[in-house]
Amino acid sequence: MIKIEAMNSNSLEEFYQDKLNRIPENLNDEIGHFNVFKIGDFTGHKAFPTTFSRKNFYKIKLIIGKNRCYYADKTIEIKESAMLFANPLIPYHLENLEGPQTEYFCIFTEAFFHQFGQLKTYPIFSPEDHPIYFLNEKEQQEIILIYEKMEEEIKSDYAYKYDVLRNLVYELVHKVMKMKPAAMIREKGSGANIRIASLFTELLDLQFPLADLQQEMKLRRAQDFATHLSVHVNHLNRAVKMTTGKTTTQCISERIIQEAKILLRHSGRSVSEIAYGLRFDAPTHFISFFRKHTDQTPAKFRELKNQIADS
Repeated sequence: MIKIEAMNSNSLEEFYQDKLNRIPENLNDEIGHFNVFKIGDFTGHKAFPTTFSRKNFYKIKLIIGKNRCYYADKTIEIKESAMLFANPLIPYHLENLEGPQTEYFCIFTEAFFHQFGQLKTYPIFSPEDHPIYFLNEKEQQEIILIYEKMEEEIKSDYAYKYDVLRNLVYELVHKVMKMKPAAMIREKGSGANIRIASLFTELLDLQFPLADLQQEMKLRRAQDFATHLSVHVNHLNRAVKMTTGKTTTQCISERIIQEAKILLRHSGRSVSEIAYGLRFDAPTHFISFFRKHTDQTPAKFRELKNQIADS
């Protein structure tokens, strides 16, 4: 099982150096970066990541084979095949359990979709959303066909191939989103409410990850977000409630708890260091808050997760 002493962050440069032992010349192009791979492109022990880490790029991966996915504070078993949607906000790790493995995946930066839709705002990339989608055999074959189109396109000399690739990414995203019950992805409220709630969610997410001990949350209360967005706090609360079904305070609290669990489980920071990073006035306030939302203390949560990891 994974033993983690410190939170890691992987860049595109590190990804290519580790997997291919070279860094592409066009990695820092103004148009952003995109690439697509099959698991056969990598061999030996480098076929799978060995650390639980955040990446500074997006990844959409088809996983075929028995695996265990550690994503934020969740552990998800993959028995046959599944899609993983990974974003730069949330750390993850895949552990091969047994048998042969096949993977197709594409990686891309946020800049690659600049002025080309609002991909990062889709629920499928939300930190609160479920990152794993299980597939049946028919769905698996349909997904493979999209990846094969990506591979064919990226090797072509067509002048507008990156626009085609962007469309194929959207095709992949929408195909998987349609697998979810409609109620789970339906947007609620007026266009103005959706826009305000989306801006609130983006501001909340941008405060994470807490990459070092000097970093801390800046916006902590509903009023903080309302002031930053230049709207009345009651307007913000109504927009968030109508769009998400949750209060602004609930959304903030859930995101704080998620980050707290990540740091408790996968970093060596003390409870006090985590408390101050999450803008609690004192560690005791953080402990009370954590117990209220999880029915256990931070120390107990860390102890139980360590016991599971060692089993």
